[in-house]
Amino acid sequence: MTSEADTIAYVVLKEFDRLPPKRKPQIRGNGIREWVPLSGIVAKHGDGSFKCLALATGMKCLPATKIPSANGTVLHDWHAEVLAMRMLNHFVLQECKAVAECKDSAYIRRKVDGEPGAQPFHWREDITLHMYCSKTPCGDASMEGTMSAQDDASPWETPLPQHLMDKVDSDSPELALLGRACFSQLGVIRRKPARADAPPTLSKSCSDKIALKQCTSLLNSLTSLLVSPRGVYLSSLILPESQFSATACKRCFTAQGRMAPVRDFQGEWGDGYSFKPFEIQTTELEFEYSSCGSDKEEKAKYVASNLAMAWSCNGLAENVIGGVLQGRKQSDPRGGSAVSRAKMWALATEVAGMVGMGELAHHRGTYGDVKEGKLAAGRRKVKEQVRGAALKGWVRNTGDEAFGLSI
Repeated sequence: MTSEADTIAYVVLKEFDRLPPKRKPQIRGNGIREWVPLSGIVAKHGDGSFKCLALATGMKCLPATKIPSANGTVLHDWHAEVLAMRMLNHFVLQECKAVAECKDSAYIRRKVDGEPGAQPFHWREDITLHMYCSKTPCGDASMEGTMSAQDDASPWETPLPQHLMDKVDSDSPELALLGRACFSQLGVIRRKPARADAPPTLSKSCSDKIALKQCTSLLNSLTSLLVSPRGVYLSSLILPESQFSATACKRCFTAQGRMAPVRDFQGEWGDGYSFKPFEIQTTELEFEYSSCGSDKEEKAKYVASNLAMAWSCNGLAENVIGGVLQGRKQSDPRGGSAVSRAKMWALATEVAGMVGMGELAHHRGTYGDVKEGKLAAGRRKVKEQVRGAALKGWVRNTGDEAFGLSI
């Protein structure tokens, strides 16, 4: 009998197979195959059926030096897991718009009088969400696999460059960890990218971001102003059996690991927020475009793809290179992905106007003002407490909040 984990993985892999070749890694003229991670978010309906809502590939992020010039247009992080979650949020906002137009949605409903929460929309109670990843998320959950794959398992000792060290507490040496550095320190926040010779960033690892989502839900800051987080949490995370480390995942994601402190204060949150640990399951199914091979000769046949792509079941599909739409420059305002900060803000504002949320619909300040405003106070409290107790060493990736909305 096929397991639920295999079914979820299959649904994502099958949806990716349907995409045209231009969305997929290529075989180069010299025979070298491109590889890329894949992530997808699947809904399980009350009748037991499954549907892929969003999927993405990608493995890059924006250097810290370029964040101030992103201007809401350039993505900060387009690793597959992050891009899939952003695409899910775009899907949710589209569903909210449809409901506001009096259309039916299998996933979103209007708030009923007397229900708690200020958001006008709620996730339907008979839908659960599941994530498949073709590789173990970078960061703490993948450290055992990373160590075992090295010819020399000696920890990298590369510290955070001085211009980034200025942003952190000098009493917290774990803040200097980049990528795969310092194998001896586990359960700590890690930053992308993994390669020691790549430009430094303050983007947190996918392991860290997914761990936090167990508390904030899959909704981002803008979507959570419109939709209650109740029910929008991952029920399961599906990983390949070939890469799975029970020790690493327990340490990274569970209340028996580094998330243990969350149990002490989650009752204070309210607004639909709570600690919702997901179940971690494995599948024997493998993604066709994963990096393969254990020896040097086999690995030499593969090279990382620069192409990322994002897709949703509502018909949106985009290719992304360098954080912007393929074929556009980072300095081109037309290069913004549909899931960029600026375009997600514009969509959220449009929906807010349709349902009479004047404070969001008529806001004329900056993006940062919205995220730091009173509407987002509940979510902000959750993030601050979790980062302070369980995910210590989390340094915010600031510098791209001063842009305004132009629609």
